[in-house]
Amino acid sequence: MGQADEHGRRDSRSGSAPIPTLAFGQGHLPIGLPEGVRPTVIKKNPLPLLEDPAAAVREALERPMGSPPLRELARGRRSACILICDKTRPVPNRLFLWPMIEVLVGAGVPIEGICVLVATGLHRPNLGGELVELVGDPRVLEAVRVENHFARDDEAHVDLGPTATRGTPVKIDRRFVEADLRIATGLVEPHFMAGFSGGRKVVAPGVAHADTIRTFHSARFMGDPRARQCNLEGNPLHEEQLQILRKIGEVYGVNTVIDEDRHLAHVNFGEIIASHAAAVAFVRSMVEVRVPRKFHTIVTSAGGYPLDETYYQTVKGMVTPLDILEPGGTLIIGSECSGGFGSAEYRAAQARLVRLGPEAFLRGLQGKPLADIDEWQTQMQLKPMQLGRVQLYTTGLSAGERALTGVEAIASIDRAIRESVERSGDDAVGIIPEGPYVVPFQG
Repeated sequence: MGQADEHGRRDSRSGSAPIPTLAFGQGHLPIGLPEGVRPTVIKKNPLPLLEDPAAAVREALERPMGSPPLRELARGRRSACILICDKTRPVPNRLFLWPMIEVLVGAGVPIEGICVLVATGLHRPNLGGELVELVGDPRVLEAVRVENHFARDDEAHVDLGPTATRGTPVKIDRRFVEADLRIATGLVEPHFMAGFSGGRKVVAPGVAHADTIRTFHSARFMGDPRARQCNLEGNPLHEEQLQILRKIGEVYGVNTVIDEDRHLAHVNFGEIIASHAAAVAFVRSMVEVRVPRKFHTIVTSAGGYPLDETYYQTVKGMVTPLDILEPGGTLIIGSECSGGFGSAEYRAAQARLVRLGPEAFLRGLQGKPLADIDEWQTQMQLKPMQLGRVQLYTTGLSAGERALTGVEAIASIDRAIRESVERSGDDAVGIIPEGPYVVPFQG
């Protein structure tokens, strides 16, 4: 487990403590702390970086977990579908996509039979310059088909029937299901609903139909206390995702872990469940950070670009530190939101929250078999709102959009810290520069 660093009071004899910063957009936002404040900066354990990422990728493909090497898997296959995350995840696709394609072609898979499919879930497609940035290697775009998943296209999905335990309808993108070789690539990091991202999550919701996504994002799943960050045991989303994988059949995974500067710390390849579990075991001890106390004032981020591009994704940074927020305390979050608010459906859900209030909004979710698209993010936002006061610093939202957030918009993080300390009488402040990429807990 990681351990938070506590800095003492500022003292003219010893000099000022280092100025903390928050990940914000593609840079960092400095925080000015009032005199006398005792900051505890909460960071994950340093990740041991890979000296030669290219060699690490080659080794992962040649020495997989729970499966033959990729070159052996590819022999005799006439088609392959490689899933990649959409632009909300900073996956280092540039490091592994082309080496994978080279192995596939070298093993006899026709180049025209290879498809790289962007696992958008219900997010918008990534096109033009976004797609170029996402793929990260022009050779991939020139050599193979790179396409987006569209969750609302009924004809583009195969119906595999419902899951046995919770009856989730399993409809998956036809391009993935019908490929001879299926590979899901992704980034393994804490996820505020599914425990950890990557692996099975790239498949569902990544290339699932809207009905599938709306079912296991409904209130009965979101309201389960086991549907939280860093927890897989009994997590209903994780359990449904594993059942979905078993319905699809043979699936393999590439799993990556990166540090706060987006350098590669870990990569593996293999059978999707086994390889993802190994990546989770690697990253868990790095991202879970023990903190000796709770705080009346927490300052955090939405993780910087690309996660803080929209307000929709910002909610993740609000939920992750709740274990160390004192009831009635203040959670201050900085998020650039350079891409605006989010989908039209998310705007509608947030407008409903603002109009009805948290209790009436939550009552309206109960018993619905299918969640309205993106209202699950609004449901998750209720968690910090019910525990304390949430304040948002952003430069990317209009006045109307700030009103739709349902939280208090602030013009200055420094002032908000001072006022929170004055309200609580507690001069200890928890600061989480990487936001949702770090999971603090009291212990």
